[in-house]
Amino acid sequence: MRQHPRTSALTTLAFAALMPCAAIPVVVCPVLAANITIVNADGAGEGFNDPTAAVPVGGNAGATVGAQRLIVFQTAANYWGTLLPSAVTIRVNARFDPLTCTPTGAVLGSAGPLGVFRDFGGAEFAGHWYHSALANKLAGFDLDGGDDIQAQFNSNLNGSPGCLGGAGWYLGLDGVEGINVDLLPVVMHELGHGLGFSTTTNGTTGNYLSGFPALWDHFLLDRVTSLHWDQMSAGQRAASAISNYQLSWDGDAATFESRFELDPRPENVVTAPAGIAGTYLSGKSLFGAALTTGGVTAQVVQALDGSGSTTDACEAITNGAALSGKIAFVDRGTCPFTQKALNVQAAGAVGIIIANNVNTGAFEMLATNGSVTIPVTNVDQIGGNLIRPQLAGGVTATMRIHPTARAGTDDLNRPLLYTPNPFQGGSSVSHFEVLSYPNALMEPAINLDLAPGDVDLTRFLFEDIGWLPRTTGVSTPAASRAASVVGAPNPFQSSAVLRFELSRPGLVDLSVFDTQGRLVRRITNAWMPAGPHGFEWNGLDDAGREVGAGVFLSRLRTGDGDSYGRLVRVN
Repeated sequence: MRQHPRTSALTTLAFAALMPCAAIPVVVCPVLAANITIVNADGAGEGFNDPTAAVPVGGNAGATVGAQRLIVFQTAANYWGTLLPSAVTIRVNARFDPLTCTPTGAVLGSAGPLGVFRDFGGAEFAGHWYHSALANKLAGFDLDGGDDIQAQFNSNLNGSPGCLGGAGWYLGLDGVEGINVDLLPVVMHELGHGLGFSTTTNGTTGNYLSGFPALWDHFLLDRVTSLHWDQMSAGQRAASAISNYQLSWDGDAATFESRFELDPRPENVVTAPAGIAGTYLSGKSLFGAALTTGGVTAQVVQALDGSGSTTDACEAITNGAALSGKIAFVDRGTCPFTQKALNVQAAGAVGIIIANNVNTGAFEMLATNGSVTIPVTNVDQIGGNLIRPQLAGGVTATMRIHPTARAGTDDLNRPLLYTPNPFQGGSSVSHFEVLSYPNALMEPAINLDLAPGDVDLTRFLFEDIGWLPRTTGVSTPAASRAASVVGAPNPFQSSAVLRFELSRPGLVDLSVFDTQGRLVRRITNAWMPAGPHGFEWNGLDDAGREVGAGVFLSRLRTGDGDSYGRLVRVN
């Protein structure tokens, strides 16, 4: 049965913050790779048909603005197409239109399935809505012959001062967008929604589309009730959608892979008083002392600065004697995070917890300052409002990283979904939690550090919903036939070549990790033919930074299982 869902997911940007198959080295695009076609829905002279002359930029050689936009879209489609196998062409109806844009924020785009299907031949879960593209793939033929995804992007990003301060779309393919907004990851993100990364259930009312749950709902685990969304009442689902960190994705592949894709989880563990004891999640901080699993434990004391808002630590601290040797509690706002940290550090604090002053959850702090030598964490506004009234009576907390859980996951490494209160239409439930780090493609806001073409944890979530064979973390007899990966020279100084041989064509993920299980470099993630392959690792991480001497693990993941190799880098 087919339905037309009137839902789409929005990608936003708030300032605080490829190549075609034939050009991919040593990769042959197999018959199973999806062919994703962009259907130009723009009128004459607009969007993809804008005739304004353009200068080649970042590997995009289109001669007009419209042509460059289309190249970006087809590049994103090619990235997804090499990852997802389907014998049925996926059609994306796309256009540019004026969408909301202010000097400080914008709706970049929206996308969703043009149709959803249930109870078709090949559906794994009866009575669940599947997005059109996935339904066609599982059925083995086009179920309705129409377009599969509808996508709309903001034409107001054209350099006008009233829209993001004059930022425009960056149409290069290299991720070097500068002050502009990189169109490629936005298109990658929106195509992800259309391919299956969203629910058809109404998050405000909790009502199913035409009385049936989405495939997405089957994997949504509400940790308050210990029920999945396809087991809950409408009222329970509506409450779950605004539960703040209580909704997890419990698919096996995404859960298993989160240990390799995400950094350890920063958090604040309050042990006293008993009435507010518990774990308060924190966003990642790129400055300050590195958190450890043992952490820093001390009394938490309100920092006071005696000027303006006296609790934001934006001026010299006036209660230094009370703060010395303690963890400073500080309100967000007015001045940079690094300034707050330096002020309480000068007063003798051993750490700083910054409480959000708006109801947007815990947050990442991506500034850098080598002068900050104390650990830095934060809490959301709800947590801050719980802790603040108890400070006078004595609050004890430990600032740490969780010994096993990863950033943006629950204690069992199940990825968290975005569930702020109040509900945010187009964002809630159908995105990863913003605390994921490294930042994920499918968070509600596009981050500036996304690598071109990288779909990170989404590849494994798509394995959970049926786009790919379920092989991640599963021990099967086929695993004994997994190809082995060997690095040479080993030890190495400047670079090593990772070699392996495939017994059959398939999707290959070759990555390098440190001994803590943190991803250092994704070497390749693409379909490859049977036979020998070799890839050089030049000792750089995914951000282009040189890694130091030490022991690293290479992981080769194929449809036959995983194999690991040991690499040693020496000076």
